[in-house]
Amino acid sequence: MECSYFDAGRCRSCTLMGQPHPVQLGRKDAHTRELLGPVPGLEWLAPFAGAERGFRNRAKMVVGGSWRRPTLGILDAEGHGVDLRGCGVIDPAITAALPAVASFITAARLVPYSVPMRSGELKHVLVTCNPDGQLLLRFVVRSEAAVEAVRKHLPALLRRLPQALIVTANLLPEHKAALEGETEVHLHGPETLPMPVGPLRLRLRPQGFFQTNTEVADALYRQGAAWVDELAPASVWDLYSGVGGFALSSAGPGRTVVGVEISPQAVEGAKAAALDSGVSGVDFLAADATAFAEGSSPREQPELVIVNPPRRGLGERLCSWLESSSVGAILYSSCNAETLAEDLRRMPGWRPVRARVMDMFPQTEHYEVITLLERAA
Repeated sequence: MECSYFDAGRCRSCTLMGQPHPVQLGRKDAHTRELLGPVPGLEWLAPFAGAERGFRNRAKMVVGGSWRRPTLGILDAEGHGVDLRGCGVIDPAITAALPAVASFITAARLVPYSVPMRSGELKHVLVTCNPDGQLLLRFVVRSEAAVEAVRKHLPALLRRLPQALIVTANLLPEHKAALEGETEVHLHGPETLPMPVGPLRLRLRPQGFFQTNTEVADALYRQGAAWVDELAPASVWDLYSGVGGFALSSAGPGRTVVGVEISPQAVEGAKAAALDSGVSGVDFLAADATAFAEGSSPREQPELVIVNPPRRGLGERLCSWLESSSVGAILYSSCNAETLAEDLRRMPGWRPVRARVMDMFPQTEHYEVITLLERAA
């Protein structure tokens, strides 16, 4: 894939831009093998590669320039806006909507936030799309006055952009480098964006987390479900269950699945997704994953645990619990192979028996890797 922004030096976010996709995959696969080291009997599956362009279902656009001529993209080293409305890795449904968003900023006179001047109202525009082209559109602003400006001019935007299923304003009044604030003001549409992923119909809330690449997320869940079905456990825990992708994919006849997620909003979305997807035998709890595991007795512990932690990994406490638990198998999905390797060093009683790189983030050094762990002999 080629990118005019990258070639011109305007954006270097995609550090592997211009390299053939198979070369990128080979590098990522080799990096993971090096980190995990030689493990006797470890089966490496071929890396999964989805589309190398138009794959990002979420765009985090920093707003710069002026309200008359806003930029949507990133900031340069001096804090000035760089417009990236034609970014090739973003889903076309999102890039097609950005001209209307820019016109809306002008109509509502939303002054872009200036980092050097520490002034202005509109910091970011966050857009998520589903496979049906429906959009979740969020304006990150600094004051209630800006929220009211968005509300006032919203009908005109919706007439031009009917695919905007949900519109919200997020309040971030502080002068700090953060993507969003804690307060979300719902302005239009339902509470959740439907996100069809294979046979599942997940539900995304404005401040919820979902995988950036829908196609690879589907492949990731399918791979996990295949390994779970092969092991045929009677009981499964999905720790860090998020919106429920792994938990719902792992359901089966006679099997109980419990998803544990610290976000109550994500848990409500996962419960709704279970109903929408017609999946039974799955329950979701709002709790800290480590505290939930540590509070269990051996009799309550499942036959298989799924973990899909943040980039920081599982940490010492959860690794220690898994090491001493009665769990029989672990399915570990990681977005950071370095912390995966670190967690494996903390759990010498476990060894990976299968691994597969999933190219969730083409054009960058990042990727997902899914591993199946069993008790070491």
